[in-house]
Amino acid sequence: MSYIEVSYPSDKAGFYALLREQIKLYTDGEDSMTAVLANVSAVIKQAFKYANWVGFYLVSGEELVLGPFQGRPAVTRIGYGRGVCGTAWKLGEAQVVEDVDCFEGHIACDCSTHSEIVIPMRDECGRIWGVLDMDSTETAYFSAGDRDGLSSCMQLIEEKTFKKTVEK
Repeated sequence: MSYIEVSYPSDKAGFYALLREQIKLYTDGEDSMTAVLANVSAVIKQAFKYANWVGFYLVSGEELVLGPFQGRPAVTRIGYGRGVCGTAWKLGEAQVVEDVDCFEGHIACDCSTHSEIVIPMRDECGRIWGVLDMDSTETAYFSAGDRDGLSSCMQLIEEKTFKKTVEK
């Protein structure tokens, strides 16, 4: 299936309804977690005009390991509790950082990044198995509405990926 360009609505509800629809379209019927996460990162990157990096870090022992992403090369491993991603993992909650320069311990991968959002992903037992990480060139680009909308999208991914992988 080839990518079909879409125009996302400016209102958050419409935007996230269409984003979920696009994610479903590009992941339905796929059992490979790698393939699903790769397409999800691409779909999300296309939807956010000022996102300069969208990707996943997956839990491996006491580290998050780089998974599928769209953007410039990134840090490969992040320790538990380190940076925005490690903090989201440790606290078990989404992180919305308006200005990464004000986040103590921020791990800089791209000097053009000014804001970041990280959404934890959980398995059916509530354990975090990975995080969605997004960076933007704009300060305060991500909002509480984005946190909620992206969390909803990640619930869809949790259903499509981890649970299928575990069942095999």
